[in-house]
Amino acid sequence: MLTKIAEDYLTALADELAISESRYEQARRSYVSLGDWLHRSDSTVAEYNPQVYVQGSFRLGTAIRPLNDEEEYDVDSVCLLQSLGTKDLTQRELKALVGSEIKAYHKAQSMVKPVREGRRCWVLDYADGAQFHMDIVPSIPNAARQRLLLEARGMDLKWSETAMVITDIESPVYQELSDNWQRSNPKGYAEWFKQRMGEVFERRRRMLAESIKASVEDIPDYKIRTPLQSAIMILKRHRDGMFEGRYDERPISIIITTLAAHSYNGEEKISDALYSILSRMNHFIEHDGHHCIIRNPSDPLENFADKWPKHPEREAAFFEWLRQARQDFETLAIQVERHRLIEIIQPRMGAVADKAAVRLGPPPRTMLQPATAVIGAAASTPAFPNTPREPTSPRRFA
Repeated sequence: MLTKIAEDYLTALADELAISESRYEQARRSYVSLGDWLHRSDSTVAEYNPQVYVQGSFRLGTAIRPLNDEEEYDVDSVCLLQSLGTKDLTQRELKALVGSEIKAYHKAQSMVKPVREGRRCWVLDYADGAQFHMDIVPSIPNAARQRLLLEARGMDLKWSETAMVITDIESPVYQELSDNWQRSNPKGYAEWFKQRMGEVFERRRRMLAESIKASVEDIPDYKIRTPLQSAIMILKRHRDGMFEGRYDERPISIIITTLAAHSYNGEEKISDALYSILSRMNHFIEHDGHHCIIRNPSDPLENFADKWPKHPEREAAFFEWLRQARQDFETLAIQVERHRLIEIIQPRMGAVADKAAVRLGPPPRTMLQPATAVIGAAASTPAFPNTPREPTSPRRFA
């Protein structure tokens, strides 16, 4: 049985981890401002119809507060030059073209910290008080080539229209004209993720619109948080705490997010979503007889676990984390005393464990409630499978 206080505590954890709407708005203003700059009259890229938009956790609504005040929010964005293709310029030329405009924007905005060049992006560091930096990835469309690649393998073309390619200074053809660029599709992934949230997202959006007498179209996505998003936020922070001294081994967010979204069954409560995800997420890892495959839903040719064969410690770390998360949240589910909730989760969640307890207010009278987290077909307690993992054969995701 999942106790009422455990259920409330999980909700409080998600609330404590959530970043404020002002942070989302701050990020939105930043990439909109950069987009406006690229469209100004004397822009060197305006003729290529540039589009700047956010990607990653800020777009998915799964961003979480930094572990401390020294850490920054990482706002990932894309600068897509829509009128260019791989036959028009090299990756290096595209990186330089976008970089010159970003440096000009940096100077015009009187930003103090210098522009940094990353492996695939340019980085704008905002003032210390802002506590965030923005990664801008130069990219160009790749829909036509992506369709050909998928058709040749008999794969779903559903998300191919928003496919793109990005720069990568470690690419062997970085300085050459070539079609062999790093593929990406953040828009397609975001749309797939929204579909996985399903009716829960749309219903909550309609309810908010009705409550403030606004149209649904006027409600930005970041104002809505679903149980899937909350569960992912909790799991990401649990991962962060567990691998605080082992950063290179920790499961990457895109793997946690993808497997969680596949495992989500439209649960209305955070607790139900969390336990459903933990019990099922390894079911969506394929195996080809040699290696694990975690397909990018928006590009089934991409394997998010492609680094595991070269770094087997990362594969081991993922399953180590999953076992620990199952153990921690299974133990948490049956607690009736607040201090025990904190003790169980604090080693992996850190200070947020105490802050979530404060959100609950004065300790209530404890009591057991009917089970609210259903794990598996006929489970009555949030217990997770302890049988050896049985990888599945490769299959296409719906």
